[in-house]
Amino acid sequence: MVDPPNRASEPQEGSGGMFDSIAARYDLLNRLLSLGIDQTWRQATAAELGDAGVSRVLDLATGTGDLAIQIAAKYPDAQIEAVDPSSKMLDVARAKMGARGLLDRIRLEIGVAEKLSYLNRHFDAVSIAFGIRNVPDRIRALTEMGRVTRSGGRVAILELSEPQGGFLGPLARFHVHTVVPWLGGLLSGSREYQYLQRSIAAFPPPSEFARMMEQAGLHVLRVLPLTFGVCHLYVGEPRRAA
Repeated sequence: MVDPPNRASEPQEGSGGMFDSIAARYDLLNRLLSLGIDQTWRQATAAELGDAGVSRVLDLATGTGDLAIQIAAKYPDAQIEAVDPSSKMLDVARAKMGARGLLDRIRLEIGVAEKLSYLNRHFDAVSIAFGIRNVPDRIRALTEMGRVTRSGGRVAILELSEPQGGFLGPLARFHVHTVVPWLGGLLSGSREYQYLQRSIAAFPPPSEFARMMEQAGLHVLRVLPLTFGVCHLYVGEPRRAA
């Protein structure tokens, strides 16, 4: 007789352990589930980090390193700290960056957004793509992002969202609610991609998340809807006391 699965031994949803289990297939699934548009979203995020003088960047929830690689291409003189809680995702990132000759410019480190070891105002810019949704204490993470960003520097947050209005809204919602968990389950693990769909639906609407950023001490410069609202890019800067 087959023993029932031990749920207590399964990694917590949204944790580094959960992403360890899908690290080898993560890039392929991203390309398929987003129809390849996710790389365009990352390019837009990198472009919002500042001008050509950006020299120190922190990329949180770096995963397999796609955004860090985009940042390195956009800012050839930048040194990048790339942080993620999943060691296996970082293993994939390390292989990709090594193949591109970027390991002298991108330093990979295990860590979480809520507790950063860096000095105040150390970075010109901080980014996080598809990661703030998985952070248990978002206010603390946002506060930390502002703390380590210099005055006048940029904080760019890219996150999936629940499409609302518009002619293509129902089609986009069908993709998020039906296609994402089905295809993700078919190619990887149904548990992980059911979580993805639930976490997108549970994420605050753009206006509410922007207020959360303000509450954490970030002045929101703009909120950019991407691809019919499937994704939003939030751009802010630290708000310092006069």
